[in-house]
Amino acid sequence: MQDTAHKATDHAAAPYRPVAFGPYEAEIQPSPDGSYRLQAQQPLAAYPQRFTEHLLRWAAERPEQTFLARRSSAPGRPWLRLSYAQTLGRVRALGQALLDLGLSAERPLVILSGNEFEHALLTLAGLHVGVAVAPVSPSYSLLDPAAARVGHAVKLLTPGLVYAADGEAYARAIAQAVPADVPVALGQGQLPAGAAHRTLAFAALQGTAATAAVEAAHARVQGDTVAKFLFTSGSTKAPKAVVNTHRMLCANQQMYAQCYPFLQDVPPVLVDWLPWHHTAGGNSNLGLVLRNGGTMYIDEGKPTPEGAAETVANLREISPTAIYTVPKGLEVLVQHLEHDEALRNNLFRELRLVFAAGAAMPNAVIEAFDRLAVQTTGFRVPMTMGLGMTETAPFAVSHHRPGWQAGVIGLPAPGLHLKLAPVGDKLEVRYRGPSITPAYWRQPELAAETYDEEGFLCSGDAAVFIDPARPARGLKFDGRIAEDFKLISGTWVSVSSVRARAMAQAQPHVHDVVVTGDSRDWLGLLVFLAPGSQADDPAVQAWAQDWLDALAATGTGSSNRVLRALLMTEPPSAARGELTDKGSLNQRMVLKNRADLVQTLYADAAATAAHPHLLQARLKKV
Repeated sequence: MQDTAHKATDHAAAPYRPVAFGPYEAEIQPSPDGSYRLQAQQPLAAYPQRFTEHLLRWAAERPEQTFLARRSSAPGRPWLRLSYAQTLGRVRALGQALLDLGLSAERPLVILSGNEFEHALLTLAGLHVGVAVAPVSPSYSLLDPAAARVGHAVKLLTPGLVYAADGEAYARAIAQAVPADVPVALGQGQLPAGAAHRTLAFAALQGTAATAAVEAAHARVQGDTVAKFLFTSGSTKAPKAVVNTHRMLCANQQMYAQCYPFLQDVPPVLVDWLPWHHTAGGNSNLGLVLRNGGTMYIDEGKPTPEGAAETVANLREISPTAIYTVPKGLEVLVQHLEHDEALRNNLFRELRLVFAAGAAMPNAVIEAFDRLAVQTTGFRVPMTMGLGMTETAPFAVSHHRPGWQAGVIGLPAPGLHLKLAPVGDKLEVRYRGPSITPAYWRQPELAAETYDEEGFLCSGDAAVFIDPARPARGLKFDGRIAEDFKLISGTWVSVSSVRARAMAQAQPHVHDVVVTGDSRDWLGLLVFLAPGSQADDPAVQAWAQDWLDALAATGTGSSNRVLRALLMTEPPSAARGELTDKGSLNQRMVLKNRADLVQTLYADAAATAAHPHLLQARLKKV
């Protein structure tokens, strides 16, 4: 029997599970203008021209292997499975149906629904025959009565077909946003009687007989062929449709495979909830499963205390080889792992990687996860990080080395040219390479602000070298240039740094924070409490007061010293754009929607003292 008590004590020194990672080396050249050029020393290897060549390969080599699985609604909720061979057959039939409807990049397929077999099959069918596909966040349809963002997407894209999983659930959005002459395909149900749209049943589309036209269309697909339109979050402007070509998707997965070659040795198994209308879920995760001949179990859970039950039930049955999540998702999972031995044993059995996207993750979560992994297997699980965006498909900068470090993003992936360009007092990350978007669809006026004079994509992200004396160690995230602001004194505030400090000691009561202080004298926080913690609870208020005092005491100046905090009584609203589909806060939308609370935060001393949820840091001298 293993000495688990000894392991628990020594978990920080325990070895990592042996996992094959690619080279971590880059050529770094400074320029006289203060910029830097970075490029991986390892060249990018050859990759396919068409993304569904991966599907053709595995359907031939592993026809019976499960590609996609989802829970059934039948008693016991068994897994329903699609093999690679079944997937290819259905993709060819659907591809014929899309060709028959005359779809193209100019008349694409818009998908309004979430992660499901039909979504994946339609997407692959479009890619296979050169029809562009545009997945749109379900929240745009289901949470906004006006379906304004759906209307924006439809107007911009002029689709030839719109797909929705359920006629009743999406009827309002379709009526509001989809022109009557655009046909609608439904997974189930019907639109209300009298609806103007021509409707097609998904089952009927899937029953189309494929002809030679399907493979002829597939042969015409080139690297420049548009594969997808993915929409940006639109926190400050209307969402933009980012063109994703086949070259982008294929090159991006080759970059990923060279940084994480273990994916080719052990076919990836994912139990994954990340939404497919987002680049991380739909391009990276679903893509790496397809590229490497793995299996995707569609997880209907969410990274919240309420939504984790579904994820936990799935992980008791399925042993993943990798976990891709957000810090809050890992935090919630750790809480279940602490008290569930069966879950621990199944989760850690095959786990080789955790990729927790986000700069703010409490050290306590990492320590607990490491401790539990060591207790279960004798090894820690490598935890890595990187930087990318919708416009980079998304894999771009990678720290593919064990040991998660707050803010560390690493070095450029093979084949990618990276420039750090001075913007104000920061260095903006700029990209050029085969995985970078060529344009925003039908918005040519954005080119001037998107690409610099050398053709590098301007990301709006900032980075610094982890160690300027040893730049080969890689880069550290330095915030979003657009999120940073100046105090009234003219002092710049790095929002990401302030937030990271606040979140480092946020357990157990703080879920997330929004930094305030633009054109003010000092910094404050809007504090969203963790589920179960109440702003009126004296114990929570006492803990929050001590937390704020510690933050203020460790601040070294006005740009990082937080003096007040306002405990929110209403959680962030996805309907109002305050939450992204990954569950993270949209800082700008929170500040916009809660401008009155920001005013409260900066009220005079008498008003502050009278507010039950407003805390003032206790400092003798500031």
